[in-house]
Amino acid sequence: MDIELTPELLIHAYSQGIFPMADDDAQLYWFSPDPRAIFDLDDFHVPRTLRQFYRQKPFELSIDRAFEQVIDACADRTEGTWISRQIRDAYIRLHELGFAHSIEAWKDGELVGGLYGVAIGGAFCGESMFHRATNASKVCLVYLVERLRACGFSLLDTQFTTEHLEQFNIKEIPREEYLRRLSEATAIARLLQE
Repeated sequence: MDIELTPELLIHAYSQGIFPMADDDAQLYWFSPDPRAIFDLDDFHVPRTLRQFYRQKPFELSIDRAFEQVIDACADRTEGTWISRQIRDAYIRLHELGFAHSIEAWKDGELVGGLYGVAIGGAFCGESMFHRATNASKVCLVYLVERLRACGFSLLDTQFTTEHLEQFNIKEIPREEYLRRLSEATAIARLLQE
C-alpha cells in the first residue's frame, strides 16, 4: 500500500522520532534507530584545522536560498540514494510550509555544498548533506550549529553515526532518551512561540 507523504504525516512522524527513507526501487520505509545519533549543541566539537578554515570565510553561506538544489544534490549519489522522488517532493512541500530548511555554501556563484533537515520546535533533524568543494558540507554544518544555538534550539538529530560526523563529537543515546529530549525540545519551542 502506497502512503502519501503529506506534510502532516511527516511532522507527526518526526515529532514521534520516526523518519522515512526509500530504497533503490523507491519503496518507502520508516525508521526510529536505537541508539539514535545526536549532537549536543553545547559539546559540538570543531577540529582545529576546520575551525581555522571556517574563520577564513571560504564560502558564501546562505539559508533556504536553494532548497531544491540542495536536496537534488544530496540525492545525486553514485552509490544510490534513499531520497526518492516522493521523498524529494514531500520535503519541498515541508520547506514551503517553513518546516524544512537548507544551508548552502557558494563559491563564485556556484553551489558547492549544503545540507537540509526538518525543524520542529527546538529540534532540528538533519537529513543529508553534500559537497562539491573540500570542506563545504562541514562548513555548512558548523554554520548550522551556530544558527541553532543563536535561535535557542536544544537538539540536533543526525539519525545515524557516520565516519564523516564522528570528528564533531557525535553521541549515540538510547531511543527512550532521544524521545525524551525530542519532547522537551518541541515543548520548549511551543512555549516560546505562544
